[in-house]
Amino acid sequence: MTDDLIQLGKLVSLGLALMLPLANPLTSMTLLLSLGQHIPYKERERQVTQAAFYVVGIMVVTYYAGAWIMHTFGISIPGLRIAGGLIVASIGFSMVFPSGDTSASQADVADAQANRQVPNIAFVPLALPGTAGPGTIAMIISGAASLDSTVAHDYAPWVVAVTPVIVFSVLGLLFWACLRSAGRIVAVIGQGGVEAISRIMGFLLVCMAVQFVINGVLEIVQQYGAG
Repeated sequence: MTDDLIQLGKLVSLGLALMLPLANPLTSMTLLLSLGQHIPYKERERQVTQAAFYVVGIMVVTYYAGAWIMHTFGISIPGLRIAGGLIVASIGFSMVFPSGDTSASQADVADAQANRQVPNIAFVPLALPGTAGPGTIAMIISGAASLDSTVAHDYAPWVVAVTPVIVFSVLGLLFWACLRSAGRIVAVIGQGGVEAISRIMGFLLVCMAVQFVINGVLEIVQQYGAG
């Protein structure tokens, strides 16, 4: 039993090391700072918790059914990367070039608050593609496809079965903790700092989106070249 627990610790550590650079909660935290600044505090905290469950749910579904879903709809990994890149680029451009009509936006916010219509950003863009983006999904699907041949023979079956759920749950907890601390960051850096970070992060998101598209196109070229 002790050996199995050691194996579990190794696999969980390996999974976190592989997933954290892709499922970076700081990306979603910046999105929350820029897109959720007009959302009331209680509602924002509720959406943060909701988004954390979405992140874990997306990763679990992707691990167990992602390959089947993509095969059913005829979606390839390059197609996933390109589509995800376009979504990320759209969000990034909206952050780099926000609407210049400040009075109109303030009026829209006032109308929304009066009608109790608060935008829900929990699923898009906080969970998808903020944290569980195309790179994360592609990594999970490719990892699940190669798990049986590379890991299952060297580890206990229950360790292999439990590890993905633990890894995804830890990532969801880190995501929740980072977004819960976003309010303290706003109090420290102020509104001007939030806007500056939003524009910088928007530019980085556009760069990431372009790289997603480039990777997808290169994979398509390699597939046709090999064929």
